[in-house]
Amino acid sequence: MTALALVQSRALDLVQLAKPRLTSMVIFTTLGGLLLAPGRVDALHAILTVLGTTLVVAAANTLNMYWERDSDAFMERTRDRPLPAGRMHPAVALWFGVGLTAVSLPLLASTAGPLPAALAALAFLSYVFMYTPLKRRSWLAVLVGAVPGAMPPLIGWCAQTRHLDAAGLALFAILFVWQLPHFLAISIYRLDEYLRAGIRVLPAVHGVAAAKVHLLVYALLLLPVTLALEPLGVAGRRYTVVAAILGAGFVGGGVAGLSPRRGPKWARGMFHYSLVYLTVLFAVLAADARLR
Repeated sequence: MTALALVQSRALDLVQLAKPRLTSMVIFTTLGGLLLAPGRVDALHAILTVLGTTLVVAAANTLNMYWERDSDAFMERTRDRPLPAGRMHPAVALWFGVGLTAVSLPLLASTAGPLPAALAALAFLSYVFMYTPLKRRSWLAVLVGAVPGAMPPLIGWCAQTRHLDAAGLALFAILFVWQLPHFLAISIYRLDEYLRAGIRVLPAVHGVAAAKVHLLVYALLLLPVTLALEPLGVAGRRYTVVAAILGAGFVGGGVAGLSPRRGPKWARGMFHYSLVYLTVLFAVLAADARLR
């Protein structure tokens, strides 16, 4: 391998530590929170807010990979990551994560303000020091992990409005509730991998049937949470109609899953539907806001 190829390979491994797929969603949802908030959005302010939030999440993901490098080796979707695959020394990941933290939080505080920085710090601390170790002890870790996962749109909203309010918290609630059926679907169709890794997911602790019931309950809860945006003045009727249709599809899939004949294939389908659901929901929300 040439020196240039080696540098490129090491750089790609560092990028992989940040979990690019999750990070791209952070960019999408943080920017969504900024654009949906009332008032004129300054382009530079928006760019720096999204950059700071993205770097905080990248830091948290990097340290998460550092702590979970052993269990990642037991799961198909994570075993080729730089640490379990042996392409990177753990100390490199540790210091990379620490360095990102040292840069990102001050950047966010100086550009977006103290409130968005405090929310980002809360997300970082809860993800790295609560969610990550709790995954091996309790299936309730998913509820803790949903907090940092739902924070980006609230950070974007507060960077624009400079305060917490019901509308910003509603955006947070949408992401929080959405993550629960999304993760349950993953945990059902990848149950064997979670068992090998020693991660305490709901279907491993209480059975797949119980996990299906929880998935349906969360899908039902998602409906009123998403529909709250119109009375709060964040969205209009077009969004509400689409949110109701998407939510009905989620609930319908959850009801169908209660059949004992529905197994990993159904759960994988629900996982993919959850991704389509969130993408379409936020796209319509953004378009609705522009048309109002």
